[in-house]
Amino acid sequence: MFLNSKGYVKMFTDMMSEGFIVIDSEGKIQIYNHKAKEIFGIVYNQQISHDHGRINKGDIVIIGDNSLGRDDGNLDGKSLECLGIKDNNIEKGDAILAIGVFQQKGVSPIYKYIKSDNIVDTLKLKTDYLGINLGAIIDFVNKIITIEVGEEKFSMGYINAIGHMVILDGKTKRMKFYQAQGYTARGESIYDILKGCEYRAKGENANVLNVIGKDIFEIHKGSSTIKEFYQVAKGENISYRDEFKEINGIPTMCTLIPVDKDGVRIGAALKVEDISEIKQIIRERDKALLDLEKIEGELKEEKIFKKAFPNIIGESKEIGHVKRLALKAAKTNSTVLILGESGTGKTILGKGIHENSRFKDKPFIHVNCGAIPTTLLESELFGYEKGAFTGANKEGKIGFFEMANEGTIFLDEIGDIPLNLQVKLLQVLQEKSFYRVGGIEKVRINVRIISATNKNLEEEILKGRFREDLYYRINVFPIWIPPLRERIEDIYPLVDMILPRLCKEVGVETKRISAEALNLLTRHSWPGNVRELENILERAINLSEGNTILSKHIALDIKEETYNIKDIIPLKDAVSICEKNTIKRALKFYKGNKKKAMKALGISKTTFYEKLKRYEID
Repeated sequence: MFLNSKGYVKMFTDMMSEGFIVIDSEGKIQIYNHKAKEIFGIVYNQQISHDHGRINKGDIVIIGDNSLGRDDGNLDGKSLECLGIKDNNIEKGDAILAIGVFQQKGVSPIYKYIKSDNIVDTLKLKTDYLGINLGAIIDFVNKIITIEVGEEKFSMGYINAIGHMVILDGKTKRMKFYQAQGYTARGESIYDILKGCEYRAKGENANVLNVIGKDIFEIHKGSSTIKEFYQVAKGENISYRDEFKEINGIPTMCTLIPVDKDGVRIGAALKVEDISEIKQIIRERDKALLDLEKIEGELKEEKIFKKAFPNIIGESKEIGHVKRLALKAAKTNSTVLILGESGTGKTILGKGIHENSRFKDKPFIHVNCGAIPTTLLESELFGYEKGAFTGANKEGKIGFFEMANEGTIFLDEIGDIPLNLQVKLLQVLQEKSFYRVGGIEKVRINVRIISATNKNLEEEILKGRFREDLYYRINVFPIWIPPLRERIEDIYPLVDMILPRLCKEVGVETKRISAEALNLLTRHSWPGNVRELENILERAINLSEGNTILSKHIALDIKEETYNIKDIIPLKDAVSICEKNTIKRALKFYKGNKKKAMKALGISKTTFYEKLKRYEID
């Protein structure tokens, strides 16, 4: 009987490592465990204290908002008029820094803003305002907003959007309120505070917000996930397991379960896992890259690259960059993701990374995930116990992960792994352990994982075919191998390396290739990349009767173009047309993302926007 008491329910739910929330059929919160309070900022590390209160006339307000109206209580330009900011050009989605006095005429505000499509690394505002050194910075790269009051700094990180604010007492000029994580749950968004809502005290002795008995929409406003949660509690038949949802601006993985008693819906339960730690993984990746930059100055690059990656052929700056990254990857234990089209040499690069790593004397297990039937993939990767299924080996079988223990496993075409196995693979990455099929004993391993795919995994995530959390786990150290058409100058060293090897394999004397034949190879677009080049050269070896491969022996689908006088236009016009089309292709490829297009084109922000205007590109 004692286990039914509320005290024991609270004790057991607070022991959970995931957030756990239960509401009744009226949407009232019945359980809200400690982890959930941590995730949504209801409890947090309050390093600086202040009393509860409200904003008053004459108080000094400092605001930093990276996306107006998005996660600030639906703040808009008109809401800022209470600070003396009257600017019709400020729109939702803009980033803004503002300093002003609340509801007091005669004191001019100071503010800066940029439009939502503008691309900058930081937005800064520093000034002496009413005798106080004040400042605010939005760091768009590291996703941090910092407000400075004299020597004190109030920083908040964000995932997508955040509205940060500090209030100084108008009379004493001392801090009376600062924004902290979980402000949405506490009803302390910028909009709420400027409308006169009371804010809670902070500090060691401040009371934690008691959410039990409150309406769920008081704590979580405007989230589609919370609306679903409420609908299920009211009787809707919705349920799901481990789905990505954003609640109060925080990326989470949620499981939603109806709660019934005697066939009657009495509420719903929501399990929540915070995945914002992915940001920390990305920071660790970036730090690893920065630390390894020191190595670069000590290396005699060309000599070391040739020794380290003798099978990665090419002299272009693109392939040089690939080798540089691969050597850095080999010196770390980080998970590597190799991206590139079919035939670019992802497997060769993966093996090269292994052979230059501390695992080089250990196993290298290559698994083509796309070539193994889905029904067999789990047992092949993780093995199975004896009698696990009909037709299983009587002695059981170890999987590829156990074969690779203490070494490297290369998961080729990882984008083809089905969703149900992606969960198990994520467990291996996080916990370095798994269960064999039909097994009850946990198998622990120490394996370096290198993955490869020719798919766009970000598109696969949007289509629901690849887990976002798994993507961030495998994408700690990405390396992209450019297609052969983007490094045509590598045709020459590739032919020099491939031709003698193929002649030996075919069983003929080494043949030369004529300049005309070589020129023909450089005019092809190479959709099959290096693999296609090998096939073309092998065919040419078999077709040529002498010791020289001529252009007639090169079987490529290259159509000769015919021209007339109308095709001849001034060179300046031709360059303009080419520029316009190239910019449009870049914008289309990056789905309108101007920052990525600009970076890919290698031009400055000023030049980019001048050309958009000149060519009337929307």
